[in-house]
This record gives sequence, structure tokens and C-alpha cells, in this order.
Amino acid sequence: MCAELVDQFWAADWRALLAAKSVAPGGTEERELAELLLADEVGRHPWTCTDWAMTLLRCSACGAELGAGPLSCLRCKVADEGRWAWDHMGFPTRMTGNEHALRVARAVLRAPHRQRDTVLRGWRLSLPFLLVGELPTSGQAQRIRAFVLAERDEELVRCRSLEEMAGLPGVPWRRIS
Repeated sequence: MCAELVDQFWAADWRALLAAKSVAPGGTEERELAELLLADEVGRHPWTCTDWAMTLLRCSACGAELGAGPLSCLRCKVADEGRWAWDHMGFPTRMTGNEHALRVARAVLRAPHRQRDTVLRGWRLSLPFLLVGELPTSGQAQRIRAFVLAERDEELVRCRSLEEMAGLPGVPWRRIS
């Protein structure tokens, strides 16, 4: 369910591209379009389409979704690093902070085995708020990260906003014996 909520934004842009190119979804032509799009100049297509193309293609080396294979797969590593070239070229003029955060969250959640547990938990906890347009300030993100590192997920999951997450009582890093 959560993946469908996130993917709806990417899928809408991909469907528009398919319609513009007169390509039917689900066939060989769609995969060929995905390959052409990834080989094209960075920034010529929406970043959502770049991500969706990677979702459709399988890595020729490991067989996983392109860019989401094991950390040892060089082809997936190169594809994943290439994905972020768009952000460096397009942000902040062609991508909002919230869009960037959603993009990172989606990439992390599609390849959880490529991330540390704390990174994965942080994005899982933040994603519902990102989907409704919230974006934490740098300070809020740092506080939320501290709570995740302190394994205070039970408290975080009860929060109704990123602001509320960041406003939880301080993290006791050291306990006095």
C-alpha cells in the first residue's frame, strides 16, 4: 500500500511519457524506451521517469531491479550513482526539497538491503509525512535521526508530524550508573 502511494507520482509521469511516445505499457517497446531514457542526457526527461525506467529494467549482472541489487554488484552501483546526477543538475530549480526527499526515500525503500538499519527506519518513519508535503528543517531532521539512533521508534511512530517527532523530549545518550 505504501509503495503504491509513493509510486503513483512516478507512474503518472511515466504514463504521460508513454502516451507522448505512443508506446504501450508492459511490452518490449516500453523496456526499450526505458533503456533509451537512461542512456540519454541527464535532465532531458523528468527525474521521476529516470527512476521509473530503472524500476522497469533488470540488471544484466545480478538480475535485480537496476540500481537495487546487492552492494557487490558494480552495474547496480554505477546505475544508482548515475540516478543522482539529475539531483545535482536540477535541484533546486527543477526539483523541490520535498521531491528530493521523496526520491531518496523511494530509492532507500526499494533497496533496503543497501542501507543501514537506522537509515531505513528513518525513511520509513518520515515517509507518511513527506507524502502529504511536509519537509523537515535541517535541525528537525537531525533530531529525528538522533531519536532513530537511540531506537525510540515507538515514540516516533505515535507522532502526527515531523515537527512533533523533532519535538520529543531529549535523547539520553549517556546513562549515569
